[in-house]
Amino acid sequence: MKLAPLGDKVVLKQLEAEETTKSGLILTSSSKEKPQEAIVVAVGPGGLVGDHNVEMVLKEGDRVIFPRYGAMEIKFEGEEYLVMRQNDILAIVKD
Repeated sequence: MKLAPLGDKVVLKQLEAEETTKSGLILTSSSKEKPQEAIVVAVGPGGLVGDHNVEMVLKEGDRVIFPRYGAMEIKFEGEEYLVMRQNDILAIVKD
């Protein structure tokens, strides 16, 4: 089974928190902060949303930066995902 978001929504899989700092210190689970980066796992069709025509520029597999608050957290088939509007995504991470 696969998630298929509606309208201008995207489904994100948040990246895991780092186990160590850049200087090599090991972090405890309570001090690890979840990153604001995620991988796009599903993209809605876009189209007419309210009064605006929304073109979806994100695609599955894109790595994105999103705001700390504003995403809806869901659990689907034992996995945790974030759902938010494409317009709320801050940036695409390019290699």
